[in-house]
Amino acid sequence: MKSGFLAVTALLAALFAGQRAAEAGPTLDAVKARGQLVCGIHTGIAGFALPDARGTWQGMDVDLCRGLAVALFNDPNKVRFQPLSSSTRFTALGSGEVDVLFRTSTHTMLRDVTLGLRAVTPYFYDGHGFMVRANSGISKAAEMAGATICLIQGTTNEQVTADFFRSNNLQFTPVLFERTDQAAGALQNNRCDSFGTDASQLAATRASMPSPSDWTILSERFSKEPYGPYVRRGDDEWFDLVRWYVNALMEAEEQGITSANVDEMKEKATNPNTRRLLGVTPELGQALKLDPAWAANAIKKMGNYAEIYDRTMGPATPVGLARGPNELWTKGGLLYPLPMR
Repeated sequence: MKSGFLAVTALLAALFAGQRAAEAGPTLDAVKARGQLVCGIHTGIAGFALPDARGTWQGMDVDLCRGLAVALFNDPNKVRFQPLSSSTRFTALGSGEVDVLFRTSTHTMLRDVTLGLRAVTPYFYDGHGFMVRANSGISKAAEMAGATICLIQGTTNEQVTADFFRSNNLQFTPVLFERTDQAAGALQNNRCDSFGTDASQLAATRASMPSPSDWTILSERFSKEPYGPYVRRGDDEWFDLVRWYVNALMEAEEQGITSANVDEMKEKATNPNTRRLLGVTPELGQALKLDPAWAANAIKKMGNYAEIYDRTMGPATPVGLARGPNELWTKGGLLYPLPMR
């Protein structure tokens, strides 16, 4: 009798698991059926997402989207970019207009638990700062009492700025804009005394100005701003896929796997972790319902994390940002790829 009960229990468990598997992954199924990823990106900020002279989108977030398309389809062109403002990005994701956000979006508790979305995993660490004219005489934010501050509507920077001035018993006047280029224009036209946003975006904005040396980014940072992708809540399969894709790019850097040597590493590697990552053994791809070579393909066509960072916003680019906190943990940074096994 006991063995019969166990057999029935096992059968029900198998049927339930099969039903869950059949129902899982509405986003992945839709993306595969469409044959194209739809990626929500910034409306225009150097280093993350900005069209070049030919109208082709360039930047870190753009390349992360292209790499995800490679992991899915082995084709970096099978992605459509949907520029979204700070105030519309989460609504667009929640309504299904886009499949994923790679859009300079800070992970916060309330965003993660109240919007019907999931913050996936950080890929860039930043902090709120202020930019002022170099000849303003201002060296720290506490000297900006009574200032007019340009801010982007719908960002964490609104709250960070208000919290700083309130906690220091200082007055300020916010001027809100929908887009970064609008705020930058207002700053240059003396409508604002300062522009408050994340330091990477301040560096990108300054780099795009006619006379970058006319502007100074104050050294202080007033918040933690970990950027990461967002997906819709309730689709664990898609959440897992995006999470482990980002992790794979960091893991590739840690293992020394690059776009130039990935084929050789795949052929000659004896390290079990490298063989798993590159699909020599297929279990990672099977777990994500992807080709075993999904990570190897993405690395070959788009590069590892360091390659993407360096060509989009590293010291040799107009943005000119050193890795800083976005170095691997082995080099004193915050990037700590999780074990892929």
